[in-house]
Amino acid sequence: MRVGVLTGGGDCPGLNAALRAVTKTLILQHNSEVVGIRDGYHGLISRNIQSLSYQDVSGILTRGGTILGASNKANPFNYHPSGGADVSAKAVKTYRDLDLDALVAIGGDGTMSIANRLSDLGLNIVGVPKTIDNDLVGTDRTFGFDTAVSIATEAIDRIHTTAQSHHRVMIVETMGRYSGWIALHAGTASGADVILIPEVEYDVEAVAEVCEEREQGGQRFTIIAIAEGAKPIGGERAVRERIEASTDPVRLGGIGRVLAEQLKDEINSEVRTTILGHMQRGGTPTSYDRNLATIFGTRAATLVAEQHYDVMVALQGNTFTQVPLSDVADNIRNVPLDDPLIQAARQVGTSLGVSDFDREVETAPSSAE
Repeated sequence: MRVGVLTGGGDCPGLNAALRAVTKTLILQHNSEVVGIRDGYHGLISRNIQSLSYQDVSGILTRGGTILGASNKANPFNYHPSGGADVSAKAVKTYRDLDLDALVAIGGDGTMSIANRLSDLGLNIVGVPKTIDNDLVGTDRTFGFDTAVSIATEAIDRIHTTAQSHHRVMIVETMGRYSGWIALHAGTASGADVILIPEVEYDVEAVAEVCEEREQGGQRFTIIAIAEGAKPIGGERAVRERIEASTDPVRLGGIGRVLAEQLKDEINSEVRTTILGHMQRGGTPTSYDRNLATIFGTRAATLVAEQHYDVMVALQGNTFTQVPLSDVADNIRNVPLDDPLIQAARQVGTSLGVSDFDREVETAPSSAE
């Protein structure tokens, strides 16, 4: 077999581990030839490729980023370098000209949505889920998430000392786009007093009340973890910029500063904001992400060898499986309000930024839906 592999979307810890797993498994177990597609779908459109040998992917397990390069501005169906034209025919032609039997697409929701549309055009595709946001439908975990949470947790841990020393309210803004997985996991792990996520619109007065109660109770500092997609009740999400050439044009960011301004008139304590930004997605992947990416990559290679296409490998509970690309495409997996970590956080006194959270749960979709 001759199999192509690409890494689409933004960079993410564990991409090289997944590339290594896909390539080595196809070569060692299935005697296949592997073709690397450079810079995500850009390479498929422009035929920018490289051969991947066993030696090419040796020694990359621990490295962050991707040796193939990545891009979140290469949608073949809306290709901005060509004025927003549909150039999917070029991508299909490259696939045919290279005589590929299949393509392994490693990426997030944008990559999987494009993969699903390309599969409709006749390409044999197997998807591998990666994103620090952990927001892909069909899988409980994506690789990259554990590393991002670990980095965010350590950052919040370090901010604790400054908050305690200066008796401040410290707001830490995490990534996550429209889901609150990073803020919830890092905030709970670091003992944040308030965790604000996109799934629950926050009440500024409820947040201020937590700060005041802690100050009056002698603790004199408050840690707030806020996801970049969070927003106040009746308000809007903070948009940092728009990049029309991207598969996801809206760039969220700045809600931490918005909250700081909202709190200044409500409380006596000084308020400071730290935006963690891209440091959450860089650097060496954790052992968990390396192992998860390795399992995902080997399973993707096996599915290709079995000619089981148009699916994405997934982890559901303790079981590794696969789901149709059509189920993943154009969907986002949000944090269900009955998530066990939300329940645990609330039981130890963590605020979700609303006074009547139980009523929110009654009207929200459950994790089983």
